[in-house]
Order: sequence, then structure tokens, then C-alpha cells
Amino acid sequence: MRLIDPEKAKIPSSKIRTTWNKFKQYFEDPLLILSKIHDAIIGSRRSLEDPRLFQKIALIPLLAWIGLGADGVSSSSYGPQEAFKALGDHIYLCLIIGLGTAVTVFIISYAYSRIIEHFPSGGGGYIVVSHTIGSRAGVIAGSALLVDYMLTIAVSIAACADGVFSFLPQELYKFKLLFAISLVIFLIILNLRGVKESVLVLAPIFMLFLVTHIVLLGYGLLSHSSEFVPILGIFQNNIKTDIASIGILGILAIVLRAYSLGGGTYTGIEAVANGLPVMREPKVQTGKRTMLYMAVSLATISAALFLCYFIWHVHPVEAKTLNAVLASAVFSGFKYGELIAFITILSEAILLIVGAQTGFIDGPRVMANMAIDSWLPRRFAALSERFVMNDGILLMGGAAIILLLFTQGSISALVVMYAINVFLNFSLAESGMTRFFITNRHKEPLWKKHISIHITGFILCSTILVITVFEKFREGGWVTLLITSAVIGVCFLIHRHYETVARGIHKFDDLLMNIPSISSDEIRPIDPTKKTAVQLVSSFNGFGLRTFFSIIQNFPNQYENFIFVSIAVVDSGSFKGAAEIKALQDSIKESVQNYVYIARSFGFAADYRMNTGTDVVDEAVEVCSAIAKEFPDSTFFAGQIIFRYEHPFHRVLHNETAFAVQRRLHYSGITTVILPIQAEK
Repeated sequence: MRLIDPEKAKIPSSKIRTTWNKFKQYFEDPLLILSKIHDAIIGSRRSLEDPRLFQKIALIPLLAWIGLGADGVSSSSYGPQEAFKALGDHIYLCLIIGLGTAVTVFIISYAYSRIIEHFPSGGGGYIVVSHTIGSRAGVIAGSALLVDYMLTIAVSIAACADGVFSFLPQELYKFKLLFAISLVIFLIILNLRGVKESVLVLAPIFMLFLVTHIVLLGYGLLSHSSEFVPILGIFQNNIKTDIASIGILGILAIVLRAYSLGGGTYTGIEAVANGLPVMREPKVQTGKRTMLYMAVSLATISAALFLCYFIWHVHPVEAKTLNAVLASAVFSGFKYGELIAFITILSEAILLIVGAQTGFIDGPRVMANMAIDSWLPRRFAALSERFVMNDGILLMGGAAIILLLFTQGSISALVVMYAINVFLNFSLAESGMTRFFITNRHKEPLWKKHISIHITGFILCSTILVITVFEKFREGGWVTLLITSAVIGVCFLIHRHYETVARGIHKFDDLLMNIPSISSDEIRPIDPTKKTAVQLVSSFNGFGLRTFFSIIQNFPNQYENFIFVSIAVVDSGSFKGAAEIKALQDSIKESVQNYVYIARSFGFAADYRMNTGTDVVDEAVEVCSAIAKEFPDSTFFAGQIIFRYEHPFHRVLHNETAFAVQRRLHYSGITTVILPIQAEK
């Protein structure tokens, strides 16, 4: 395509010429176009120097209720429905189930409020179990949480698709799965932009849900308020009949089964405790308030749904959710009743998209905590330029799509898979908190009060877990157990590998014991005209010293200057506030100054350079490029762990930063040498 130059066309307008020059620049450099597209979709880079950074990205209680509590509130779209269906012909028992559900919500929520108080750094079940029971039990809880959050996305999106297609012609039902997958992809892109941005976009949906359901449940109950007293009579007559026919144990078995299969109602409660790091200070108060908002809203909606199911005589209808059936019945006498019912269920369906947010917010955070503890590849603790965990978001979204394809978007199959891991994690967390209060009973004056809540929570959660596994093992429960067991096994293999490498690297730490002393008169001034060795280092350790000595041994008498470069990498472990970032910078500065001290003790003129960022390669290349201009006669060095037998998973478990920096510097014409360091014992 030939472009017409406005200069030759004699267009006098300076504005047109400016527009032309910009267009011509993009046309000649496609990377600029890609950069603009990236910024439009994902957003531009955020600066760590912004003094209001944490205030901008943190969530106040209302937004936390929307972003994290929506998972719990949205579970009312499918949890009560599954419990009600499990009652069969004994639907009068839904009054007991509704009351039991509300009480259970408050018990579990109260228990997690205590977890928020004692574990304010967040992490939920993984952190609690790791600290109270042990790291091995912690990895079981963490693995269960990871699969749980993958299923959070899949269940919420599948339920959303069910709700939307409940009001569409059945011939369009074949597009439901494609619709669900498209929603997951949309959420992946939205979350890559940032947590707060995604919550703000979805906030109006949450409010629409609350308004429509207040109308639905409020009118549904008030219009039949005269039937409340007769309902008690119906309940008494039915229970007498069932006692005579199946006995008290039979009734108890039906109640326990329905109560357990409705366990999906409680699936989002832990999300608030997991998501504390993204909340506004003071985090504990914000977290507890958010937990209260979620508990009250979830318990009220769930209990009201059970009562409405009963008094409106709701029965399952093919290709419709129970809530859709209820909405159609309640609004049938209204003008435009079908439209109002559609809007109500549409708001419920779209809220499930908000509920899926929890999987994208908390799932990567659990992965980051496990990565910091070496149970998962350490790259999952890395932050993007938008301060989100891109790798975790992509993995969560990809896994959810696979689960949707595997189950063909069946909400019944997904809820069964979902509930098992939720209550495995709940049970471990409650047992961990029970042990915590027993161990710290001398420090906790109200330990008896708190421990009773956790014991009650453990009994409820473990009961639901056992019954759900027993009832639904052949209907998909085995898949969850298989996937979770596989994740646990992979975590232990990864941890063993990192421990082996750590032992190998620690053998170099003996070098730290023989650090020579230096007097002030031995410090030589650095001369930019002299040959300079630039070494990339991380923390002050034997590995860095081994690399330093390798430079001296392999290039004797070649260099007079040494410059040490270190990057304070802000990951999910340090990105908790300005104080934590400052502490990280101080730690890196101290480490790199130790290398300068060692180099000077060997007679070299030495100095250091450092920077702070989320991407070690980008920051290192920027610093090294500046050094290359300041010291024209310089060579850059980095150490790289090598293994006797290379496996593909080594590239997944180790970031190979040295090679990435080398490629970028070589492209700029800067000589960079990789020194192999054998880490295996």
C-alpha cells in the first residue's frame, strides 16, 4: 500500500502534518502499535514511586465485599438449589435446611473472622494450616485451595450460563459452553489490568443483584405472610407422617444428605480471609467488616430462598434454575413480569461473573504464597507491571476452561467437585485453629469461647465433607480427589528439587566465614577509563561470592574496577505496603555493599548500582545499559546454576534470569558472560 505524504500533497495544516507523522511512526514501527494495543487492553505500567500507589489499588470494605464477598453471595444461586432438589418429596424439610444454612454461614464466618485477627497477612487456610499444624498439612490445604479456586471460576461461570440460557430458546442451548468459555477469557483480560479495576467494572452488577433480589425475596415473602402460621401446621403434620413411615433416623438422614449436598452455599466464605493483602488499611478491621457484610447477605438470601421455594411451591423445570422458576412465579402477576424475572435472573447470572473474580484474586495469591515457600515454581510469586500475578491469573483461567470442557459446563457435576475441596480446606483450617487456641490458651483469655466455635465449625465441615464424598464419589467426586492428589504430588516433587538445589548452593556459604578485613586507606577510587567487571548479584551469599571468585580466577589481572548490580525485586511477598518495599530496598543495599567490601579487600576499586521493580530482567538491562555508557571498557558477568542432567522442568522451576539479561544486552552490543555454577551436591 502506497501512502500519500501530506507534504507532497501541499496540505498546509500543521495539525494534519502532526497526525500524519504520528501515523507514519506507527506504520514504520509495528512494536509501537503492539505497545498501544497492550496499554489499551491491559493498562500502562504503574510506578512504585507513586506515594498513593497502595491507596489506589487497595479495596475499601464495600469494594472488598463486591470483589471477594460476591463469591459467597453468588453461591446462593446454586447452593440452596442443590439442597432443595436433594429433599425429593420431603420439601417441608427445607425449613430446617434454611435455618441450618443460615446458622452455618454465621459459624464459619465467625471462625474466619478469628483467622483474620490472628493471621492478618492473609493466606487463609494455607497459611493457617502451615503455621498451626505443619508445612506438609499446609501444602494439602494449599493444593485443595488451588483446585477450589479453579472450580470457583468454572462453577460461577457455568451457573451464569445456566441462568442466562434459562430464558433463551432451547435451540440456542448448544452455544452455552462457548458462551461460558468466552466469559472466562473476558475475566482473564480484566484481571490482568488489576484487582481494583476489575472490581470497579463489576460493582454495578453487584448492586443490581442486591436490588432485584430484595424485590424478589421481599415481595415473595410479604405477599404470602398470611401463610407463615399455616406453614408451621403443615410442617408438623408432614414430620409426624414421616416419623411414622421412615422414622427419626430416616428424616435425619434426608436432612444431613440435603444439607451436605447444599454445601456449595458456603464455598466463598474463606475468600475474604485469603484476600487481606488487597484490602485498605487497617486490613484486619476492613477484613472483619467485609466478612460481616458477606455473612449477613449470604445467610439472609439463602434462608429466604428456601422459604420462598416452599411457600411458592417451586419444583424443578428442565433447562431452568430453581431461582428462574421462582422469579417467573413471583412476578407472573406483574405488568412486564416476564421481563422483570429475566432482569432478576440476569443480574444473578452476571453476579456469578463477579463471584468468579475470587478465583482470579485469591487463587494466584495462594499460588504466590506456596511459591515463596518453594512448593510451586517461584515465578508464580512475580508481579507484573500492573502489580498482578499474571502467571497465576493465566493458569487459573486456563484450568477453569479445561474443567468447563471436561464437564460440558454441568453445574451439578462442578458443584460436587467444588464442595469437596472447599470442606477439606475448611476442616483443616478449623482443626488448625483449634490446635492454635489449645497451644496458646495461656495467652488467649477468651480461648474457651473461640475454641468452641472452631470445634463446632470442624464438626459441621467434616460432616459435610464425608457425606459429599460418600454420596458423590462416583458422580465426579473422584475427579476432584484425583486432581487434588496430583497437585499435592507435584508440589512435593517441586519442593524436593528446590531443597536439593538449596543444599548444593549452601555449600558455597562456607566462603562467608573467611571474609578478609579492610582498612579505610585500602579503598581505591574508581576510574571509569579502566577495564571494569560488572557482576549481577542478588542477596549476599556463597553463590554470589563463588561467581566473584570465578571472575578473578578465569580472568586474572584483567580488571581494575568492579561494579556490582542488584535489583530489589518486588514480588507478592514484599508488595504489602511502602514499609515492606523500603525494608526490601534496605536489605538489597546492605547485601550489595557487602560485595563492594569484599572486592575492595582484594585490591579492586569497587562500587554498586541498584534499582527497584517487578521485572528483574527489565530493571537489570536498564541499569546495565547505563553502566555500559559510564564505563566504556566493561564486561558484564552473571552466575547461572547448571545441572548434570538438564530436564525441561528446570526451565519452569528456575527463571534463567542470567540468560534473559545476556540476550537483551547482546542485542544492544554489550558483552555479557555467563559463568556456570554447579549447584548439585
